[in-house]
Amino acid sequence: MLLVSDKWKDFTLIDAGDNEKIEKWGKYILRRPDPQAIWPRQDFSSWERYDGYYERSRTGGGRWKIHAFPKSWTINYHDLKFYIRPTGFKHTGLFPEQAVNWDFMINKIKQADRPIKVLNLFAYTGGATVACCYAGAEVCHVDSAKGVVSWAKENIQLSNLEDRQVRFIVDDVIKFVEREIRRGRTYDAIIMDPPVFGRGTKNEVWRIEEKLVSLINLTLDVLSNEPLFYIINSYTSAFSPIVLHNIMETTLNKRYPGTLQSGELGLKTSKTHLILPCGIYSRWERP
Repeated sequence: MLLVSDKWKDFTLIDAGDNEKIEKWGKYILRRPDPQAIWPRQDFSSWERYDGYYERSRTGGGRWKIHAFPKSWTINYHDLKFYIRPTGFKHTGLFPEQAVNWDFMINKIKQADRPIKVLNLFAYTGGATVACCYAGAEVCHVDSAKGVVSWAKENIQLSNLEDRQVRFIVDDVIKFVEREIRRGRTYDAIIMDPPVFGRGTKNEVWRIEEKLVSLINLTLDVLSNEPLFYIINSYTSAFSPIVLHNIMETTLNKRYPGTLQSGELGLKTSKTHLILPCGIYSRWERP
């Protein structure tokens, strides 16, 4: 199933094509590479005005060739607030297509009518952490990169959620989950956004095709007796939604039969109304 995030007011995907996309983030328009947008560009007039242009290097990486924008600024998604900071790796610190998952999490937590504990793994700058805290859940936010964990703390403060119960952990995800099992801690919901490749705090190597199944199986031992939901997002081109669905079907859903939905996330361009694919997801919920 394709899920399209179409409830934004502070973000707009203006157009995409010819391996690029042009977006409006609050007051600022950014033009960036996107390997999925391989179709021919249609609306050329939309591409002439921008505040930031990221040029990819032929040898890898790239840089902001034009950057007429501040170091950071804020945008809102309903009551949620986030800092936007264009980085040297072309990212802005937020993936707007994830808003459909934030809406799902908020609704499930509010409807649960009981205290909910959420474990957010590979949690990045905390979009899902902010959403779950806003809904009233207790959240454990885990990422191996100290800088993005600090950014997540700022997003919590920006959304005026400092009084909510949230733990920020800088650690290797697998080692952290193993310690939580030994401590006997459990969670009612798990979210993860595993990278294709990464390194932990002590140079531990992560490759999604080698580690994902074992990590899911490991997290089953920190799920509570009444789990509420489990969401995996992925931006790897190596997996199709069917592959991710099959992984979830033969691990999580085998132990906890429930409703399992998988597919693609997308954003619609405002000019041509084409859908830009933005990764895949698999979402399990209690029946």
